[in-house]
Amino acid sequence: MKITVISNHAWYAALRQPLKALALLTAMSLSLFNGVSADTSVWVITSGNNTVYLGGTVHLLRPTDYPLPEEYEQAYQASSEIYFETDISSMTDFSVQAQMLQQLSYSDERTLKTVLNTNAYTALSAYAGKLGLPLMMLEKFKPGMVVSTLQLLEFQRMGFTPQGVDTYFNTRAIGDAKTLGQLESIEQQIGFLAAMGEGNESEFILLSLRDLEETEEVMEEMIRAWREGNNVKLAEMFVTDMQVEAPELYDSLLLQRNLNWIPQIESMLGDADTEFVLVGAAHLVGNQGLLDLLSQKGFRVKQL
Repeated sequence: MKITVISNHAWYAALRQPLKALALLTAMSLSLFNGVSADTSVWVITSGNNTVYLGGTVHLLRPTDYPLPEEYEQAYQASSEIYFETDISSMTDFSVQAQMLQQLSYSDERTLKTVLNTNAYTALSAYAGKLGLPLMMLEKFKPGMVVSTLQLLEFQRMGFTPQGVDTYFNTRAIGDAKTLGQLESIEQQIGFLAAMGEGNESEFILLSLRDLEETEEVMEEMIRAWREGNNVKLAEMFVTDMQVEAPELYDSLLLQRNLNWIPQIESMLGDADTEFVLVGAAHLVGNQGLLDLLSQKGFRVKQL
């Protein structure tokens, strides 16, 4: 279960201060709908003459991963408003980062040593040590923050940079004076991260460490599948396992957020403006993904 590869931009800002870098929270460009495989990650949602584009994102990429698939540029050029999961620009605000770090750290007597069992704590210490990161530096971090920190180090080692799909289009939209919007607040996103593993801290850490051991192989496979539009493979890698192994996490991080976003997308489909909505692509897929939920409501869903 790729439990660490979930869409949530707030990880970036949360990690900037303690590690002086951005976190990677990869949300692949999945395009799985009704079991049909396709060759693009961008979808066109229409209601009468009104249009919304939906695109899956990879939040950090390597320089060699550019240029992006041409469908992204096509959707961007056709849209006057660009929506992300959250306000990306505000993540450079140090006061926001400090607030996030506070929420992602234990403020009471708890530490990793007190919330993890011996097996999980020992395994975590060994893994952090391999990366040259003393566990004592992470002792007050909540499990979601710990896992994202380790993930960050793995991705940096592999050559990934903060210039992912979201940052790329956020910068361009500002320069082009397009209207920017977000589906949820940073506070909401950080809340999801802070709650990760709560009540099952040891199991969460052990599952995450298992996935981290496969990071390089998984990322190569994911990027290749993303560019080829191998949607079935991507769904198997990042969605199906979570539904089976961590249904509560799936519900809170994917399903409930999808349900919260649907009314906002419906509202966009009720006006004459054209919007390009970029979200972590695990939100698009399956019978509870955004594409399926929008189709159930009678909107036309088509690949670009």
